[in-house]
Amino acid sequence: MRDTKESRLLLVLLIAIAFALITVDIRGGEESPVDGARQAAATVFGPVENGVASAVDPVGNAIGAIRDSGERHDRIAVLERENAALKARLGSDDRNRSRIRQLDSMLKKAASGQYGIKGAEVIAIGAAQGFSWTVTIDAGSVDGIRRDMTVLNGDGLVGRVTTVGPDTATVLLANDPDFTVGTRMERTDELGFATGQGDRPLSVQLLNGKAKVRKGDRLVTFGSQADKPFVPGVPVGEVIRVDPSGGALTRNVFVRPYAAFTKLDIVGVVVQAPRTDPRDAVLPPRPKPTPTPTVTVTVTPSADGGVRAQTGAPDELDQDQEQQQEQDRDPGGQTPRANSTAAVTGRDDE
Repeated sequence: MRDTKESRLLLVLLIAIAFALITVDIRGGEESPVDGARQAAATVFGPVENGVASAVDPVGNAIGAIRDSGERHDRIAVLERENAALKARLGSDDRNRSRIRQLDSMLKKAASGQYGIKGAEVIAIGAAQGFSWTVTIDAGSVDGIRRDMTVLNGDGLVGRVTTVGPDTATVLLANDPDFTVGTRMERTDELGFATGQGDRPLSVQLLNGKAKVRKGDRLVTFGSQADKPFVPGVPVGEVIRVDPSGGALTRNVFVRPYAAFTKLDIVGVVVQAPRTDPRDAVLPPRPKPTPTPTVTVTVTPSADGGVRAQTGAPDELDQDQEQQQEQDRDPGGQTPRANSTAAVTGRDDE
């Protein structure tokens, strides 16, 4: 359409009519006179709008998905990190509970022996090639750790400190072949020297070749001069095998150590020795023996002149004897029958 005077006048007229209709519609509210026309227009143009929306929505959704993909990827990454952190937290809770049990057991050992200890964590293990058994702990000279200090845990003797740095220290384990510690037998006070054998039991050479030793006897550290490198009374292990004496001046026994050297985590370095030798106070209590049931056998005469043998617990035998006596006193009673715990022999009619 060309821009003429008539076209401008028509445009102004249409705008005026539109404003007039809008004013009438607003003032009319729900009873607007143009409501019927609006509904008719919706009936006519509604299907057209739906068709256009159906054609346009997939494109819009795709554009929106592309636009939001970055945010979704970031959110997934955040959730994955949170999930991994939660799993690590749950796992660390189990580990923390285990460490708490180890620490509690070690503190009880220290309290029983009156040892002043410095707690530490094993942070590295030395190479085991050539039977070299050492670990590194996260405590050093700044923590009061010195060379030739006794190291223990909640089970017993772990080793001794060999080298010390500012923040770390190296511990020679008790199962190293270069490790030797003086020992004392719990039951007989026999003295000896325990030597490490790698992943095999400790070898203990008793000074008395005629010492009375048996399986299950327990040993503790004898202690060193000035309590270095070993304080007295630390549990070492239990005897599992005794070699024949053979008339030698010494006697060899083999001891299973209390400490598990392949599973060390929390340890304690004895920085203050006890005032007195704790002797056997640090050893764990012995398990109570399980009572062995006893079986009693009694022989009683039967009603037909034979004998009756019974086995069982004393209470059960008393009940059986009372029943038998009642049947013997009753002439009209039935002849007692043999049960699973009775044997009838020597019948008169035979």
